[in-house]
Amino acid sequence: MTSASKRRVAYYYDADVGNFSYGLGHPMKPHRMRMTHQLVSSYGMLEKMDVISLMLTAETQHQWPARATPVQMTRFHTDEYIDFLHRVSPETAQEMTYGGTRFLVGEDNPAFDGLFEFCSISAGGSIDAAKRLNEGKSDIGINWAGGLHHAKKREASGFCYVNDIVLAILELLRYHARVLYIDIDCHHGDGVEEAFYTTDRVLTCSFHKQKDYFPGTGRAEDIGKGKGKGYSVNVPFLNGVTDEEYRSVFEPVIHHIMEWYRPGAVILQCGADSLSGDKLGVFNLSMHGHASCVRFLRTFNVPLILLGGGGYTIKNVSSAWTYETACAIGIEKDLDLNLPFTPYLEYYGPRYRLEVEPSNMTDDNGPYLEAMKMQALEGLRDLPFAPSVGLHQVPGTDLAEEVGIRVRDEDEESELSDLDVQLAQRIRDVYAAEDSETAASSDTESITSQPRRSLMSYFREAEGKKRRNDGSSDDDATEDDDETEDERSTDGDRRRRETRREPKANGIRSTRHSRSRAPLIVETVDGLVFGQKSWLTLPESGSRSRNKSSSGKPKRYFFKRDLADEGMRMVSTHGHEEDDEDEESSDEVPLDGRDDMSLDDGDDQAGSASTTGVEQRNGASRSWRDTPDATDSIASFQ
Repeated sequence: MTSASKRRVAYYYDADVGNFSYGLGHPMKPHRMRMTHQLVSSYGMLEKMDVISLMLTAETQHQWPARATPVQMTRFHTDEYIDFLHRVSPETAQEMTYGGTRFLVGEDNPAFDGLFEFCSISAGGSIDAAKRLNEGKSDIGINWAGGLHHAKKREASGFCYVNDIVLAILELLRYHARVLYIDIDCHHGDGVEEAFYTTDRVLTCSFHKQKDYFPGTGRAEDIGKGKGKGYSVNVPFLNGVTDEEYRSVFEPVIHHIMEWYRPGAVILQCGADSLSGDKLGVFNLSMHGHASCVRFLRTFNVPLILLGGGGYTIKNVSSAWTYETACAIGIEKDLDLNLPFTPYLEYYGPRYRLEVEPSNMTDDNGPYLEAMKMQALEGLRDLPFAPSVGLHQVPGTDLAEEVGIRVRDEDEESELSDLDVQLAQRIRDVYAAEDSETAASSDTESITSQPRRSLMSYFREAEGKKRRNDGSSDDDATEDDDETEDERSTDGDRRRRETRREPKANGIRSTRHSRSRAPLIVETVDGLVFGQKSWLTLPESGSRSRNKSSSGKPKRYFFKRDLADEGMRMVSTHGHEEDDEDEESSDEVPLDGRDDMSLDDGDDQAGSASTTGVEQRNGASRSWRDTPDATDSIASFQ
């Protein structure tokens, strides 16, 4: 092992990770990883690390990051869940989740385009970082795209789909007898804790907000079960914890764990929603207070992996992770806090400095903090010193796994499926199965009996409070994010805006439409044309006869938007029955949206349900490429 002052750092970045989007109005923005990478590059840190990146230039040839395969993901997740992630799309999500009752439950985890590729990038970087530590090629691995600690064995949770942390720990356990996982995200790392709740080979330690906060788990009394009793450490804070208070608890607890547990490797999840000013966070940590956890762990000279996590004020996220990258290298004292030029420099105004300053929010901790620290230390004193593991051969990988082929005997597969069903029975209820001698207080019982709220509900609540405090002035709007008025949602169910129709010169009425380049596939009933992101009416004259086939069923129309003249050109029609071949297939249907109302993303289905005489068929929500005869119909403009 190299000295503590000089560490070999492997840095993982995939240029595609910033291209994904959870959807309009969603607080999780993968674009923050691209902002972080640009800032790290502008500070000249890439030359000081082993960069495993997909961005290859003529000057610097970097190594390519390995993306996780479905076989690697099934080391923790169930086969059916990974197969679901591989096949799901926004159009098929409702059907494949059985109405949102399995795999993707609730509103936190949408099925966006490229979902599986995003998961493979996140998990691949964390797994490869663990492999490099095992092989002795690196002392510290950094993957800011990882740290998705809420994902469960067979379902997504809290913006997380594949638990890259669990997969990285499983890789580390191939060579190390004990692994320590530390979580400084504002939310409890429930997915990782549940995965290793009954083993002493992984000690999980989480510093978070617990009471009346997502996911509601992580009480100080939750210490593990069976062989893993005592190896789950939870330190719940209250609102407004400061740098000094956080450090006064973090350093004594982690120092005791490192001296007594003696882990062979450490994973630190650096969730940035614990920073001051985060949209979903309730702590008051500065950038330096957050990074002090990285600096402290670096002094132990133990193989270390730094992962991302939460963080929803993206300029603060990129600033903190850039500074912590410098801490891993050991050059944080040499950084100029005045930002260098970066393509996203305008995000960091008006000060344009590498900083996240604490606010004057109320600190609710006080004497409670000391009690939590003493409770955590008392629980650690009862643990045996460095639990050992019997000697065994390091598990290898066969050729089939290396090339992505998984061969199983049919009997073995059926047995694993039955076991899978048994183990997956609402794994999140593990916290309710406490030891018989543990008596929960009445206050705690009332908290755990409440239905679990989604992260998005907390986001809407925080946005509502902010709007009430700031009023309706545009001058007080936050300038650090690319959020617009359409992205801000209110409490309760979404309501479709009342559309205001105005007559056009040619007798056509329209609403403002989205500017997607893909053609719409729409169906008509009584002259009304409805699509995924747009709807309009055809001219009244002759529309009723043209829009129905001989059987009386609605026809399907293929449109292409012309962005130059704000129009849409009908390129073909297909009825559910045989259509007349002499029907026109190139009618011009203008669609002018300059003076129309805009529709919120996601309101299309609500709009179709509330419009008289409109029925949306299942086929209308499918991708236009999957529609029968779409290739021939669209050929005229490809």
